[in-house]
This record gives sequence, C-alpha cells and structure tokens, in this order.
Amino acid sequence: MGFLKTLLIIIGVYFLLRLIGRILAPRLFRYAVKKTGDRFQKAYEQARENGETRFSGRDGEIRGPAKKKKPASSEKIGEYIDFEEIE
Repeated sequence: MGFLKTLLIIIGVYFLLRLIGRILAPRLFRYAVKKTGDRFQKAYEQARENGETRFSGRDGEIRGPAKKKKPASSEKIGEYIDFEEIE
C-alpha cells in the first residue's frame, strides 16, 4: 500500500509541475525576451549619446564588421604543365 501511495504522489507531482510549466513558461520567456530587449535598447542609446562609432549608422541599418582582404601570395607554387592526350 505504501509503494502505491508513493507512486501516485510522484505521478501527481509530475503532472502538476507539467501543468504549472505550461502556464508559467511562456510568461517567463516573454519576460526574459523583454528584459534582454530593454538592455540592448539601453546600450544602444548610451552608445549613441557617447558618440561611439560602432552604432554610427542610420537607425535600422544593419552593418557587419569590415572584411579584410588577404594579400595575394607572391610565392610561386610550381610550374604549369599542359598535358596532351595520346591516342
């Protein structure tokens, strides 16, 4: 009888936690996303006030880091040989 009672309590707690998770998880996720967005907005505004160049583009413009070009290798690798087919 004790084993069955313990098993039913464990199953009940499991389903109760799942139900609570389905209700609270979306709210917690929304809260985390909003908080992160507020932090990014605050950092953006602070950078604009300080005149940092990282955010110097127009509002809404997406910019990535500048790509650095590799200098062409001046080292000779080998000689080009043109092969002909022999029949």
